[in-house]
Amino acid sequence: MCVLICAMVIASVGLNVSSTAVIIGAMLISPLMGSILAMAYGLVSNDFHLWRNHAVGFAMQIIISLITSTIYFLVSPLKEAMPELLARTSPTFYDVLIAVAGRLAEIIGQTRQGQFNNIIPGVAIATALMPPICTCGYSIANGEWKMLSGAAYLFIVNAYFIFLSSAVILSILKTPKVRELTEKEWKRLRFRMIRNTLIIFLPSLVLGYFMIQG
Repeated sequence: MCVLICAMVIASVGLNVSSTAVIIGAMLISPLMGSILAMAYGLVSNDFHLWRNHAVGFAMQIIISLITSTIYFLVSPLKEAMPELLARTSPTFYDVLIAVAGRLAEIIGQTRQGQFNNIIPGVAIATALMPPICTCGYSIANGEWKMLSGAAYLFIVNAYFIFLSSAVILSILKTPKVRELTEKEWKRLRFRMIRNTLIIFLPSLVLGYFMIQG
């Protein structure tokens, strides 16, 4: 929790003064990515108790992050929305591609035995989770509700497709199962994954279309 709060403060300051270097530093400190990977492992291994535990933990991390960033932006004398803040308010399908490709690279890198893994820092920067949460905190602190919706959607897109791509690779690698699902359970799980993916992905296509149009 202390590491998370420190990362949130650093990211908030970086966004507040529009410093890319500071924001990158916060991305590398953030522990959020580990929770998503643990959730994916719990799902693929059919250990739903593990999945629920980490889902609750991830939710708590989000709440702590929002509180930290909101408090910072409430007390900060800089109220203007800087370019780094505004850049986190218009998610498109390009963000989906970045989240999927980045997470595929990381999970493959983590499963290579005997190799020095220098992929994780790059993935943490590419599939950023901290800046969108900080932007949500700024939006709450300043009553910018339209900005809040865009930043929240960007965070959901990044988090969900990081989770989904991790689960796909772990399935391909034949992660050991805690128990086997029945045919009914498997169909229900597959339906939910397809449904959730479409619900989250389709709005990004629409936003991407409008961005291309001008």
